[in-house]
Amino acid sequence: MTGRLTRLNPGELHETPGYHHITVVEAGRTAHLAGQCPLDSAGTLVGAADLVAQVDQVVANTRIALAAVAARPEDVVRSVIYVRSDDRADLSAAWERLTTSPIGAAFTSASTLLGVSRLGFPGQLVEVDFTVALPG
Repeated sequence: MTGRLTRLNPGELHETPGYHHITVVEAGRTAHLAGQCPLDSAGTLVGAADLVAQVDQVVANTRIALAAVAARPEDVVRSVIYVRSDDRADLSAAWERLTTSPIGAAFTSASTLLGVSRLGFPGQLVEVDFTVALPG
């Protein structure tokens, strides 16, 4: 809990694997990041058929996007993770890789993890979008 962000887990709700059920932004501006995809700066898909490589590229892209608005992973108030799979092991692998990455703190706020049948680019396995409370 900080002066401008409050993260809560009401006792009546289930325990979480690291995220919070509720994140309250006390005041300020927000940034809404487009879904971060596993594309390099030339727009080429990184890690065809390799979930770990794609997650790592999403992390790298997210770090750039956060820096562009002078924000840190701790400033993220909501994330939605899309994994192209219906296999729980794939979803768990993506979650673990993201939460232990340099942007891992972004996933302590309100977060949703979804298995989906298709994403926007051929061969794309993961995408993550973020809402960020911009620092004062």
